[in-house]
Amino acid sequence: MKILVISESINVEDSSGSKVNVALISNLQKAGFQLKVLHYSHKEIKLDGIDCVLIKENKFSLMYLLSRAVRIFQRNTKMYINNDLEKYFGFSFTHTNDTISIKSGIKKHLDFNPDLILTLSKGGSFRPHRALLKLPELQQKWMAYIHDPYPFHMYPRPYNWVEKSYKKKEEFVLAITEKARYLAFPSLLLKEWMESYFPAVADKSVIIPHQIKIENQLDALPDFFIKNEFSLLHAGSLLLQRNPKFLLEGFLKFLENNPEAVQTAKLYLIGNNGVHKELLQKYINHPNIVIKDYLEYKIVQSMEKNVTVNIILEAVSEISPFLPGKFPNCVVANKPILILGPYYSEVKRLLGNDYPYWAEANDTLSIENSMTTLYKTWKNSPDKLVLDRQDLIDYSTEINLKQTLEKIVSK
Repeated sequence: MKILVISESINVEDSSGSKVNVALISNLQKAGFQLKVLHYSHKEIKLDGIDCVLIKENKFSLMYLLSRAVRIFQRNTKMYINNDLEKYFGFSFTHTNDTISIKSGIKKHLDFNPDLILTLSKGGSFRPHRALLKLPELQQKWMAYIHDPYPFHMYPRPYNWVEKSYKKKEEFVLAITEKARYLAFPSLLLKEWMESYFPAVADKSVIIPHQIKIENQLDALPDFFIKNEFSLLHAGSLLLQRNPKFLLEGFLKFLENNPEAVQTAKLYLIGNNGVHKELLQKYINHPNIVIKDYLEYKIVQSMEKNVTVNIILEAVSEISPFLPGKFPNCVVANKPILILGPYYSEVKRLLGNDYPYWAEANDTLSIENSMTTLYKTWKNSPDKLVLDRQDLIDYSTEINLKQTLEKIVSK
């Protein structure tokens, strides 16, 4: 089967979305599909053994000129007008010019004659999806991958951002769900969540979880990391709603109740954390807590494989339909995962109701209890401190991916 992939970016250093896109593309190749990847990464990037073509931005168009005029106006006046423009037009001029550029790039490569066209995005952009909406002749082959709830006001609480252009964005996603032949989601709970808003999701959807991508050559561990300690790692951006307050309090309570752990325990928080700067500043010099900003992807993967416990921190909520992009990496690292999130979450669903290391993200006592249990196992039976979930590895590999795609396309 020939698959034309249109990915907003394949630069793994620019976002978690790009990381999972590259992992998916790599596993499509491993599954034996014939690929051509068109990407809008703004620089040449090559993936081993895959035909990757950079779509260039069209800088000779009215939309490009308008987008630059808005940028200069905002920079000089300090008046941010993009939101008001989006309320009227639905999207910024930059987004529209990018979409037109991607559409033109797609049309140049139709001689590839794909059996399936897969659009991948990142964040709240969905530029490739918007481009496909402008190419109705290709929609019978189109699989739209929806990685997160969208529009933003459809995120579960406590996320509460409502864009001025929310109505236009609703119409946009409705069109995707109705026009695409297939829809793909990384999470079953996300599929069900979006189906509650867009009924067309029900009959054309598949689950394609974030994929395991094994790096042949991982980077060396950072100097600040000490091996053979009881180490707990949260890697990833700390969004406003991913509040580390209770994690930190639980860890300090764990140290208080297990004083001997002060000599060997470390909590690592790695990733963008600016929105929690005031809170984290209190702990910046704590001998058992290490707080670092962004690190390169391969360095983080090395840490995930060498820590004692990987942490997945979610928002305090009733439901979390997200599958974190780092989940497959944590599975293949074969270390216990400490889940801090709601009872109804995709991560907890996959690990199972009987999975022992779970706490609500604001339950300090349960967080401390889980850490203590993990610590005692580490001290007394370290060989038992493994995740050991071959079923989840199989779920996130090219074998399951191939079966899923061949099954739906053969219908």
